[in-house]
Amino acid sequence: AALLAGASCLCYGGSLRGEFVHDDVWAIVNNPDVRPGTPLRWAVFTNDFWGKGLADSTSHKSYRPLCVLSFRLNIFLTGMNTFYFHAVNVILHCLVTLVLMYTCHKTVFKSRGLAFVTALLFAVHPVHTEAVAGIVGRADVLACLLFLLAFLSYNRSLDRDCAGQCFPATASPFFLMLSLFLGTCAMLVKETGVTVFGVCLVYDLFSLSHKQDKSSNEAIHPHGPRQPGSSQPTSQPAHPHRESRKQRFPHKEAWGTCHSPLPPEPKNSGFPVSPRAVWALMRCLTASSNRNFLLALRPFLKRAILVISYVTVILYFRLWIMGGTMPLFSEQDNPASFSPYILTRFLTYSYLLAFNVWLLLAPITLCYDWQVGSIPLVETIWDVRNLATVLLAIVMGLLSLHCMAAFKRLEHKEVLAGLLFLVFPFIPASNLFFRVGFVVAERVLYMPSMGYCILFVHGLSKLYAGLSRCGATSLMVSMALLLLLFSWKTVKQNEIWLSRESLFRSGVQTLPHNAKVHYNYANFLKDQGRNKEAIYHYRTALKLYPRHASALNNLGTLTKDTAEAKMYYQRALQLHPHHNRALFNLGNLLKSQEKTEEAIVLLKESIKYGPDFADAYSSLASLLAEEERFQEAEEIYQAGIKNCPDSSDLHNNYAVFLVDSGSPEKAVTHYQQAIQLSPSHHVAVVNLGRLYRSLGENSMAEEWYKRALQVARTAEVLSPLGALYYNTGRHKEALEVYREAVALQPSQRELRLALAQVLAVMGQTKEAEKMTSRILLEEPRCLECYRLLSAIHGKQEHHGKALQAIDKALQLKPKDPKVLSELFFTKGNQLREQNLLDKAFESYEAAVALDPDQAQAWMNMGGIRHIQGSYVSARTYYQKALRLVPDSKLLKENLAKLDRLERRLQEIRERDQT
Repeated sequence: AALLAGASCLCYGGSLRGEFVHDDVWAIVNNPDVRPGTPLRWAVFTNDFWGKGLADSTSHKSYRPLCVLSFRLNIFLTGMNTFYFHAVNVILHCLVTLVLMYTCHKTVFKSRGLAFVTALLFAVHPVHTEAVAGIVGRADVLACLLFLLAFLSYNRSLDRDCAGQCFPATASPFFLMLSLFLGTCAMLVKETGVTVFGVCLVYDLFSLSHKQDKSSNEAIHPHGPRQPGSSQPTSQPAHPHRESRKQRFPHKEAWGTCHSPLPPEPKNSGFPVSPRAVWALMRCLTASSNRNFLLALRPFLKRAILVISYVTVILYFRLWIMGGTMPLFSEQDNPASFSPYILTRFLTYSYLLAFNVWLLLAPITLCYDWQVGSIPLVETIWDVRNLATVLLAIVMGLLSLHCMAAFKRLEHKEVLAGLLFLVFPFIPASNLFFRVGFVVAERVLYMPSMGYCILFVHGLSKLYAGLSRCGATSLMVSMALLLLLFSWKTVKQNEIWLSRESLFRSGVQTLPHNAKVHYNYANFLKDQGRNKEAIYHYRTALKLYPRHASALNNLGTLTKDTAEAKMYYQRALQLHPHHNRALFNLGNLLKSQEKTEEAIVLLKESIKYGPDFADAYSSLASLLAEEERFQEAEEIYQAGIKNCPDSSDLHNNYAVFLVDSGSPEKAVTHYQQAIQLSPSHHVAVVNLGRLYRSLGENSMAEEWYKRALQVARTAEVLSPLGALYYNTGRHKEALEVYREAVALQPSQRELRLALAQVLAVMGQTKEAEKMTSRILLEEPRCLECYRLLSAIHGKQEHHGKALQAIDKALQLKPKDPKVLSELFFTKGNQLREQNLLDKAFESYEAAVALDPDQAQAWMNMGGIRHIQGSYVSARTYYQKALRLVPDSKLLKENLAKLDRLERRLQEIRERDQT
């Protein structure tokens, strides 16, 4: 056991460093039933594996609530740390390996050594990498564990020591019920788990029942090959619970009266199934007319009726909870199933069986995705690949005949067990009863590989028994080398599954003719901002599969030419008129071209065909708000939150809308909801901080800004915190924050300018001047840079330089009248400092002409006239300023001074007159 666990851990220990990749992102990170911070809801039992309602027509219909709950438990105990997700998978694989060895030892092989080799081969097989290293593969691994436990419980429920019975009775109803329970749990982890009931019944019928005693077995198979790891010849009793002839078959005489005697056994039969055994089979099968046989069959029939009835009920429940509909797949998911020709479908499906067996035999080429052209369709009987299908059919037929002919003997139950474990778990993935959403999926081979390992080791033992000592040694060495080779391949495959990039890149390298892997790799490159490479792989995907609507849509998002982008979106919609992402992107493009009504129609269509696409609601609502159709925008946001209650982005955008429409209290609620849904949503956290800042609650704003920094210490989060410190006079803290922000994002002009402004306020004018001048060298038309440079020179009392800087700013001719007014006001200040009062007055006059609400300019004009002795004119300007800022103490003091001057002048005039 320790060796098996060690081998499993050594092979898959590397996966512990892996991140969420491929389907993990959708099944865990983006799944509302799993995501941290979301409450555990009853919906987990009505949603599919990806968090979508099973009754939804777009649902994948994969019902695995127990697997989803295992993800929830992972998050509850260790959060979103991928190490522990992978650790659970590795531990489960170790447990499956150990239970498989126990199962083989108890029910399949006589030799513990053969059971060990079977489990060791299973532990290191490379085809298991996707199931173990991929976190969502837990569904297969956990279902396999429950599958084995259910099988063992079923076997434990039977009375193998019962005397005088051909079909053993049910000795332990508890273990039979436990088997039903564990099998149901296996089904609720992954659908293939339900096949354990078929395995149990067939194994019961052909292996556990119809056991003969020692003499009978010797008559049928007197000479057996020696198995490796066993010191006893096979002619000895094969089972510890075998009974004597008189005890086991009370109805033997009745059989004898109904059937002819057995034919003599030929001495040197080359075929393992002897004519005598075939005759025994036929005699048993035709004994149904015998009443004693029916009575003996009754224990098995009771179990079979119970199990079949139970399976019927749970399958009906499974169909009912899906809404009575099957999942809808596209042509690229399973091309063969969309072929109009029955022959093509039959030949391709048959070849895929052989291909899956080949993956078990020689796992040389492994890939995470085998869709869209990975395996071309088999369209004619002349296709050379049909030879593989025929060969598989011959092998499976011979093995089946072997089992049927030898079902009354214990020596050949290894083949039966191997076939059952190989075939039954694969049936749901075979396209036999319903269309599946893949061509080949390596993780669905996790359970069937148990049967392959049993058959492989059994065949190896037979070969070993017929070899000389030298040949047997060579065979053992070859097996050891094979196990080492499999282990090496598994370790290398684990490295591929460590990250999205390594996984998607490996797909392109392994199956360059697969359009899907190029598409997935392009998506990754697009997310990384490597747009040129992404465009190349999107175009490659389209060359391989021109009908790939999503590739056309994504290619449009990367195209800078709007006309070309529009063409890509339209082509995508021609192929897939209900492609909600293409409708959304085309709607946004038309929105940018101010084709408002067309954009609204397309965005509404996007919502219609993708009611759970939150971005479409946000885009449509913001467009309606821009058109001042606020009531419609409100309705769209409400509909979006109803259909996408778990979209943190939608709650955040709705909160922004509420702030703009004057409902800050409601906005706070939705910001908090966004944060609750996604605690790492730093945009919502920062927006909530900004809202509290606008409400004057600076301490709350600071708290939320700091909380955002815990999530993402980025320049975008540091900037508003720095602004808060600056505007509240905490310049030292502002300086520290802005320095960190600039260090994180040195190319952002606004941050460097803000840092220079803080430096200037703190008196570090030289550093501020250098920083501002460097920005101007990079961006000569930076208006704010000239304004800041003017302020810096003014602080240095270099008023001439300050005036030059402001003149350069004015030469840029800003269109905003308020900005232009402020520039004239600043120029007036610099002229006033140089005692050029008339020119200063002209600048102030220009400022108030552009912005009559510029109170400071009116006051300064009054001040100039005051100094120049034009008291009446000064009073006029002071009064205009006072109307704008009635609480200004300075204005009131200036008016009081003016009053005193006027009184003094009046007194002087009166004195002169007298």
